[in-house]
Amino acid sequence: MNWIESLQVAIAYMEEHLLENMTMEQIAAQAHISPFHFQRTFALLTDVTVAEYIRRRRLTLAANELIQSDHKIIDLALKYGYDTPESFSKAFRRQHGIAPSEARKNSTSVKSYNRLVIQLSLKGAEPMNHRIVEQAAFTLVGIKQAFSYIDGENLRGIAKMWQDAYTSGTEDRLFELNNGVIQGLLGVCVDQNEIQEKQMEYWIATAYDGEVPEGLSSFTIPASKWSVFEVEGPMPESMQRLWKQIISEWFPSNPYEHAGIPELEVYSGPHKPPQIWIPIK
Repeated sequence: MNWIESLQVAIAYMEEHLLENMTMEQIAAQAHISPFHFQRTFALLTDVTVAEYIRRRRLTLAANELIQSDHKIIDLALKYGYDTPESFSKAFRRQHGIAPSEARKNSTSVKSYNRLVIQLSLKGAEPMNHRIVEQAAFTLVGIKQAFSYIDGENLRGIAKMWQDAYTSGTEDRLFELNNGVIQGLLGVCVDQNEIQEKQMEYWIATAYDGEVPEGLSSFTIPASKWSVFEVEGPMPESMQRLWKQIISEWFPSNPYEHAGIPELEVYSGPHKPPQIWIPIK
């Protein structure tokens, strides 16, 4: 199965077990990829986290049942995964804009999030500039930070990490150190689920050959074949759009599979387009 088909199988699993206490490991296993890569791919394609999708679907079903039945609100709260009527009411109001009691009393319209269907784009009109590169193992040095990838916490944390690296002068220092095979700064996501559940490590680094400078850490990227894509257009929108294209168009249309090592986002400087390096096999 390609990535799109695998994700669809995982979505079907979520829908079939929507009222159960699913783990991310169980969901990702349906797609035959790691929990980290599943959540990242899902969010890139849908613009919503797995947890938020499940919440939206549960509250959609809860609202429908609330309006169409006379079941007690406390019973519906427990059925749809909330420990108390208060927590259920808070989540219900956040999604639907009204309290459960108001929805039942007035039969007011509520927001409905339908079952997600991910489809392969068949347009193929927009070119994707890329090249295939064979690269031996290389070392990068930089700073790293661990993030939970629950509810998009990693996305918020990574943005702040880049801002801090800029204001502290770390970006400039890494640019000066760059003497390795890839020119520029690298953003690297490393799955740490085997070390700490639902955790990833993010690096802001540069390719470097030499002794590890004081205050920095090092990480080795294994030898691999890479598909290198150039990002065209204003950031960060163009970067996100290209990621979606790679997953939904490029992989299903080409005979490659993801090699299972960290991907690279490469920022070579203000006058050069950023790149996405995807390890392939």
